[in-house]
Amino acid sequence: MYEDLKGKTALITGSGKRTGIGYAIAAKLASCGANVIIADLGRKPGPSEAVRTGTEQEMREIAADLAERFRVRGLAVEVDVTSGDSIRRMVDRVREDFDHVDVLCNNAGASFGVPSAVHTYDEDAWMKTLDVNLHSVFRVTRAVLPLMEGRKGSVINTASRAGKVPPLFNGAYAVAKAGVIMLTKVMARELAPTGLRFNAICPGQVKTDLEKWRFGLEARFLGTTPEVQEQEMCKTIPLGRIGTPEEVANLVVFLASEASSYLTGQAINVTGGQLMEC
Repeated sequence: MYEDLKGKTALITGSGKRTGIGYAIAAKLASCGANVIIADLGRKPGPSEAVRTGTEQEMREIAADLAERFRVRGLAVEVDVTSGDSIRRMVDRVREDFDHVDVLCNNAGASFGVPSAVHTYDEDAWMKTLDVNLHSVFRVTRAVLPLMEGRKGSVINTASRAGKVPPLFNGAYAVAKAGVIMLTKVMARELAPTGLRFNAICPGQVKTDLEKWRFGLEARFLGTTPEVQEQEMCKTIPLGRIGTPEEVANLVVFLASEASSYLTGQAINVTGGQLMEC
């Protein structure tokens, strides 16, 4: 429990379904007394989207549930992080209920066009993957910063182990997450005089819909089963297991709180020891 988060306001993109890292982050922040803004697409996935996002109804239910359970304020806002207009509408909606934001978690992410090697990657899928994972962090942060002015706020960007060690046949995602890490460092350096801190988290294998989809994809490609692929992956992890969204959220609330007041510009691994370099 981080007492300094009580009464703060946090906006979390990609938090509209209960099976994701975004929801775990929102729940953990709410448990610390922070008001939470649940931001997601608010619709069912399109035919090219393998992993679903939060629907409008699910988002509203999550916001209401967290508000009631932890006695905080909750708000659900639809946003397409690839659209500047949609992001501006989100910020305008947030302003109607909150006069400021203290914590911004850029968590929205997806991967398209995989598996594919770089030289055969569909260009539209490549660009969409970069847009959702990297350019959205720039867009959302720039739009939300006016709501964070004059405060000792914290911006936490969800990068990935893939941004440091490239996975096979998922190049666009790896490149995008590497970009998120560098963008985090750029913002941390340029905006340090404002009192805002910027850090990135780099999860490895975590029990989410995206991870289940990945194991299923690998199994079809290699002629095995998702269970076998998970077992093989666990052999590469010193702690011997897949992580949980809640374990990632524990790091996020630390970075959001004043307990990490001297940390900025970092990209911190949450990988069970699978990756031990900086």
